[in-house]
Amino acid sequence: MSSLPPPEFNERLADILAISQRMNSQRDLSALLDLIAREATSLLSCERASIFLLDRERNELSSKVALGSDEILRFDARRGIAGNTALTGNTINVRDAYSDPRFYTAIDDKTGYRTRNVLAVAVRNQHAEIIGAFEVLNKRSGAFSARDEESLSALASHAAIAVETAQLIGELRRNQDELTQQNAHLWREVENRYAAHGIIGTGQRMQQIVRLVERIRDSVVNVLITGESGTGKELAAKALHYNSPRVRKPFVALNCAALPETLLESELFGIEKGVATGVNSRVGQFQKADGGTLFLDEIGDLSLTAQAKILRVLEERVVERVGGRNSISVDVRILAATNKDLETEIAKGNFREDLYYRIKVIHVHMPPLREMREEIPLLANHFLREYCRETARGAMELAPEVMRKLVSAPWPGNVRQLRNEIMRLAACSRLNVIQEEDLWEGIPSPGRDQAPVQPVKLQSLKSAVAEMEQRMIAEALQATRSNQQQAARLLGLSRQGLINKMKRYAIAG
Repeated sequence: MSSLPPPEFNERLADILAISQRMNSQRDLSALLDLIAREATSLLSCERASIFLLDRERNELSSKVALGSDEILRFDARRGIAGNTALTGNTINVRDAYSDPRFYTAIDDKTGYRTRNVLAVAVRNQHAEIIGAFEVLNKRSGAFSARDEESLSALASHAAIAVETAQLIGELRRNQDELTQQNAHLWREVENRYAAHGIIGTGQRMQQIVRLVERIRDSVVNVLITGESGTGKELAAKALHYNSPRVRKPFVALNCAALPETLLESELFGIEKGVATGVNSRVGQFQKADGGTLFLDEIGDLSLTAQAKILRVLEERVVERVGGRNSISVDVRILAATNKDLETEIAKGNFREDLYYRIKVIHVHMPPLREMREEIPLLANHFLREYCRETARGAMELAPEVMRKLVSAPWPGNVRQLRNEIMRLAACSRLNVIQEEDLWEGIPSPGRDQAPVQPVKLQSLKSAVAEMEQRMIAEALQATRSNQQQAARLLGLSRQGLINKMKRYAIAG
């Protein structure tokens, strides 16, 4: 007949299970290590207890110096009794620590503690891999027993699960914090990029647009943005969105001219599954933009049927998917853009007047580049810096004669065309200064609206040079709104060199 275990064994087993439950409820690693150490000293009636975690890459053991302390003790895993246990997996029970050659006295020297006896067991994870050592010091009465070894081993197996769980949760929290920080950083970048000051231009017309965006930043009224292709209508729309109360909600852009009439309705409002063979349910752009902004580019190209359906959504704030029977509530701000004269289109019967007044609560007109030539040096240099930043190339600049050609070109494609030309020049140039010969594809030729070149009248070379210098300085000052630094850069002069010439020719700055 087998003998029953003694009552103290059952009591200790119950204590270990209770400790295990408390360990499993603790998710913070630092607090868990404190808990394990505190419970172990009570269970085994000793002075100190520590779990040493093994870093295999560094071959180091680490543990908290004392309960409640954030100071971490690190040492070579090849040293000490705990290190021996972590590397071999053996249970070590030493009655007299200082008589054992494996004992690492430097730790006592560092902490000021006097170790008498030691018990150490390996800490293994669920795959039986050693992840550290569990060490208890100084039995309050006598030395550690074989039963203490069993108890510490049982406690170590439970502690391993709790430690790995806490480590995993800690890593997940750190990853979540990192993602949160990255998300916040990306939001700041997006908001800064499309904030009102992201609309580049120091001239009066562009600054009027910037001030308008700032004035209506707390409003969510619909806005109509007009202007030729390439003038930056979508940039203005993003500035309006990212300066509005809807900044953290979706900005959804849809080019109405790029969609065939047969797909437009399902793209705008969505479609239910099974409407046609092989068709799956799809959310429309209005739903995607719910709570945020829907940018309808080239709205002047919509059919009258599509216009009527958009008007209904604006009036009733609900959409119905193609093939659906239920109305879906949406809260969307409309920013619409067109390069057409919508009032002319209304007169022709091509655009609904009621929709026009729905979307044109505020009107923003983006001027063509040829009407604000003073902005071209600023824009060109901005695009050049953008290229260098994106390609990690060293700083580049445009030679004065190149800049003069850029300023005098007609730019039928407006800012978009200017940006593309700068990117092409930067990509093709082998030097850091883009020269006139880099214009191998050629800048667009001046249009008919430019004054014809006057024939050169006969005069002395000195007079001709002086006349040319005066004209170029006057034009540079006019193009840069009397900014001497920018004008000097445009002319390829130092600022002082420009000032000297202005004095020589009595040109007012």
